[in-house]
Amino acid sequence: MGRYIAFLYGVVCYLVFFLAFLYLIGFLGNFLVPKSIDTGESAALATALLINVGLIALFGLQHSIMARPGFKAWWTKIVPTSVERSTYVLLTSLILILLYWQWRPMTQMIWQADAAWSQAVLWGVFGAGFLLVLLSTFVIDHFDLFGLRQVFLNLRRKPYTHSPFKVTFFYKFVRHPLYVGWFLAFWGTPTMTLGHLIFAVGMSGYILIAIRYEERDLETFLGQNYTKYKERVPMLIPRPGKVHATVKSGTAGAVPSGMP
Repeated sequence: MGRYIAFLYGVVCYLVFFLAFLYLIGFLGNFLVPKSIDTGESAALATALLINVGLIALFGLQHSIMARPGFKAWWTKIVPTSVERSTYVLLTSLILILLYWQWRPMTQMIWQADAAWSQAVLWGVFGAGFLLVLLSTFVIDHFDLFGLRQVFLNLRRKPYTHSPFKVTFFYKFVRHPLYVGWFLAFWGTPTMTLGHLIFAVGMSGYILIAIRYEERDLETFLGQNYTKYKERVPMLIPRPGKVHATVKSGTAGAVPSGMP
């Protein structure tokens, strides 16, 4: 694949991801998009449950399998290394788009926040979650995480090197602030329907499983640096006043991944 074509491909993959990310906000929030988590073609409860759980499982399988080092070693024999990450991002985005399209609403009410203050709090949690996700990607390395850095370096004929693993900002308090953001975004809603609950439970369960595999890969790659980091910094729930002052920033290694 030519350098310019690879660069253009990487940019297109990123744009598809960015549109899918923006749509996810409207999809979960039930606003601004033509089809959301609680709107669209309905189906019998059992059928809707089967389809929706299948869509979540498909997302989880693709996301996890393609992120594993063994798969990457095999996959880069087929696709150029420079566009491996972009292709991963593109396929993840396309599966999300498939989920939006085929999702079957299950509008049975689980909870409804009626008071104005409670609605404001839950919408605040929702917005804070997506903001934390976005900011965390920039703390890691936004352009590396979504494949743009790889195709840019390839365009300039420069070898790819892993970005350094830096314990900074949110990463001083929890090891996975990006995933914390996803939890907040999935669960922060004033109107929790059965369909939204299944989505939140399914995606949350996937994240908890994915963390175990991701941390195993990071320990393999970073060795004692990451092991010590794990011992000092909690996974998802911060311990105020502790740990962050004891972790040295700027440790060389690799960038943690995360759910795009």
